[in-house]
Amino acid sequence: MSVQEVNQATSVEEAEQIAPRAEFRVFGQGVIDIVGLAMWKAQAKLFKIRRSKEVYILSRHTNEANVKIRDGLLDIKTKVGETAEGYEIFQPRGKFEFPVKKDELAVILDNLLVPITPEKPTYSFDEFLDLVDSYPDLTAVDVEKERYGFSVDGVICEYAEVLFNGALLETACAESVDYKAMKEVINKLEIADFENTNYLIAAKRVVKI
Repeated sequence: MSVQEVNQATSVEEAEQIAPRAEFRVFGQGVIDIVGLAMWKAQAKLFKIRRSKEVYILSRHTNEANVKIRDGLLDIKTKVGETAEGYEIFQPRGKFEFPVKKDELAVILDNLLVPITPEKPTYSFDEFLDLVDSYPDLTAVDVEKERYGFSVDGVICEYAEVLFNGALLETACAESVDYKAMKEVINKLEIADFENTNYLIAAKRVVKI
């Protein structure tokens, strides 16, 4: 995650060409203090702060489909495996502009493992949220993030304050296609002993689904 990147629509076919990255993420109180000190010892290279308001779509049936709305795009990536160290590997599946087309929405719903068949040719932002609200096994969560991006030894990292429906948590992560370098950086940031927890699981714990 480069804080300077532009969020752009991506088709299913284009997303398949993106190399999946492994991610190790932790949540908890005091995480920022730990990482804030450790990153300087590790000679971190800083990026800019990025603030965003997003909506995560949670399904009771899976923790492997990361679906969110950010910058007007309906974004999905899915877990495709884990490294030997237990880092989760996610593959982008597409970023779709609103109004979202029926076939694009079908990709989202299939990965959320819910038996909903889109009937309209397109869905606006509000229509999509209405569809989510109409199905009891889906929940929309408002998420606000203030992220501080940096890199250590070429590995992309961040720490952030995150609000899930107003509940504040601290988080930090490292992500890369280089698992060995990732492991070294995670140790340098002094977060290796924390539980590896993705956004979906953290959000579910907060909203209790």
